[in-house]
Amino acid sequence: MRRAFTHRVVLAGVLAFSMTALVGCAAEEPVSQPTQTATTPAITATPTPTPTFNRSELSIDDPMSMWVVVNKVRPLNPQDFVASDLVAINGVPNEFGQPLREPAARAVEQMHADAAAQGIVFGINSAYRDYGTQVSLYNRFVARDGQAVADTYSARPGHSEHQTGLAVDFDDGPACYLNACFGQTAAGLWLKDNAHKYGFIMRYPEGKESITGYT
Repeated sequence: MRRAFTHRVVLAGVLAFSMTALVGCAAEEPVSQPTQTATTPAITATPTPTPTFNRSELSIDDPMSMWVVVNKVRPLNPQDFVASDLVAINGVPNEFGQPLREPAARAVEQMHADAAAQGIVFGINSAYRDYGTQVSLYNRFVARDGQAVADTYSARPGHSEHQTGLAVDFDDGPACYLNACFGQTAAGLWLKDNAHKYGFIMRYPEGKESITGYT
């Protein structure tokens, strides 16, 4: 917060009287001098800046924006987009060795280190997936379960948040591998309570299927 100080200069008013006694003459009336009035400079308030939203930096359409929104009705543009800042994730178990965008990778590393310091163990089972990988996965799920069912748990190619390089799936071992029960494990509960501190959200919470479109 900026604080403004105004230096005030006050001039004291001076009132002068003169009385002269002259023999045979009436005393002259006192002559009053004008009073000098103190003046205070006007204080100009500093205008409050108008908030602005940088639509180019915070775009929900630009695939390189950290704010990009991708879902069932908002595909990436282009659909075969590949982020330019994909990097390896260091010090975190990573089943397929998949990268993330640099800011997300660094955040995962810090989150994992902080969790480990508290005795919480988890690893990555899916991070960045390119367009071709999503084509293969989705087609395999459709062949196995039919398109209607596949659409409840797998994104169509070009609609996957994993392709942004900003999404990551975690697990803590085989017991709840790719199952909802992971949410009730020590690792799942820790992530639910702490992931937001590192810039992440739980993207598909239970009970929100009508909004997210995924079970």
